[in-house]
Amino acid sequence: MRLQHSDPMDPAFVLVHSPSVGPLTWAPIKSRLDDAGAVTIVPTLLAVADAGPPYWEKVSEITRDAIDELPADRPVVIVAHSNAGLFVPVIVVSAPRRVAGCIFVDAALPSPSGSTPVATPEFLEFLRPKVTGGRLPQWTAWWDDADIAPMFPNAEVRTVVSAEQPRLPLSYYEELVPVPAGWDSRPCGYLLFGPPYDAMARDAAQRGWTVAENAGLHLHQLVDPDAVTRSILAMSVTWR
Repeated sequence: MRLQHSDPMDPAFVLVHSPSVGPLTWAPIKSRLDDAGAVTIVPTLLAVADAGPPYWEKVSEITRDAIDELPADRPVVIVAHSNAGLFVPVIVVSAPRRVAGCIFVDAALPSPSGSTPVATPEFLEFLRPKVTGGRLPQWTAWWDDADIAPMFPNAEVRTVVSAEQPRLPLSYYEELVPVPAGWDSRPCGYLLFGPPYDAMARDAAQRGWTVAENAGLHLHQLVDPDAVTRSILAMSVTWR
């Protein structure tokens, strides 16, 4: 799994993790993209939990500063997982490098315009009883173990990935994220793992985006990173 060549016009990959989890959810993909000769970064969004609203501004600031450290002549491809997808528009418009394209990996989609709620009213009702000490539990504690365990390739990976998860305030999920006009005036694609994000994949197809699937659960990039990396490279191969 190698790039055909590496030159200054090859895009750098910016792997954006959901603020509900942590950067280790992208570690296997970063390793394989690095091995393929790509320039790859994983901005750490763990500080978002303590930033205070509006949280989207902190996401934009962290990703902007990380992208600014990339070689100046490299365009970038934004690759967002889960609810990091909601922040892609503000990441794109604040990026200090040209954004060649965006890939949503089993991710929530921003609204076509205006603003996007981080959570639906129904999901907020699910979350409110879980709050203690002003914070929600770590994301993996929201669900039954029978649902969470299969998302990980083994117990060791589950332990280290789960340990770095932040405890977000409920206000993070109550936020509206702006959708600046023109953010999607570049190629976009959707990589689906499975339900319930199949509805998002259909939405992406209706927007005219490229859609591909690596069948699996929500953290499939940890379970089959080779296949997911191949899909990311294939989807972005012509983006410059």
